[in-house]
Amino acid sequence: MPEADKEGERYSVDQPQQTPGFFLKGTHQLDWGMKNRMARVFDPVSGRTVMLAIDHGYFQGPTTGLERIDLSIVPLLPNCDALFCTRGILRSVIPAECQKPMVLRASGGPSILREELSDEQIAMDMDDAMRLNAAGVGIQVFIGGEHETRSVHNMTKLVDAGLRVGIPVMGITAVGKAMVRDAKYFRLACRIIAELGAQYVKTYYVEEGFETVTASCPVPIVMAGGKKLPELDALTMAYNAVQQGAAGVDMGRNIFQSEAPQAMIAAVGAVVHKNMKPKDAFDLFKTLKAKSEAANGMRAAE
Repeated sequence: MPEADKEGERYSVDQPQQTPGFFLKGTHQLDWGMKNRMARVFDPVSGRTVMLAIDHGYFQGPTTGLERIDLSIVPLLPNCDALFCTRGILRSVIPAECQKPMVLRASGGPSILREELSDEQIAMDMDDAMRLNAAGVGIQVFIGGEHETRSVHNMTKLVDAGLRVGIPVMGITAVGKAMVRDAKYFRLACRIIAELGAQYVKTYYVEEGFETVTASCPVPIVMAGGKKLPELDALTMAYNAVQQGAAGVDMGRNIFQSEAPQAMIAAVGAVVHKNMKPKDAFDLFKTLKAKSEAANGMRAAE
């Protein structure tokens, strides 16, 4: 067993990784079908994505904002680039005429009633992802967790299945309760996930050193939204993440738990795709929120 080397320091964050022939780093040598699916999730013009994450119910049940997905989420679909959901929600609630790409949660097991959440298994077959015309699948990887090896093998099995049919896999860094959420941990977790074959990675933003996380990961990173923050804080986090190398966001609670979800997802889109500064995006949010409230008031008066 070789000794572990000291972690590297030469990230060259000022030199983007080259992507000959395709707009997403690390994907230019994939098959046509997989690149086509990636180009549906990531905007070829900006090179980024605003994914709307609503998969929380797979272990949390009907959490706040997701009690009625038909009422709270379906109206938001025109404003996202892709939806990250479970196959149960896709089949039961999402209109089949929706043209947005769907990325499906492919792991599961323990619920919030369990103390140890890393005991997950693959929870859907890639054949079903094909039946559902999925643009990708996502799976938790618990680096440093009690069931680390199994979760890594879950992901590699899914990657192998995806390569056979041209469906990309998004590896998700799952941080245990005892883990330190810092750049060193995320550099390790994201690099392992990419090295073992995931086509893109979902991870959390950290204020110190996030650019080294994105620079040292050879495939695109999308930022996880995490817990609900004040709107300006969430927009600032999204802005900082994409300016520091993230290829977009996969936000959930910071959108559907907002007082004005439609306004918030539009503001996030402006930050991600147009590099709008957080303060300007927050002003946009407030303007759209006021217009929506005025329109609702007029309808109520009729």
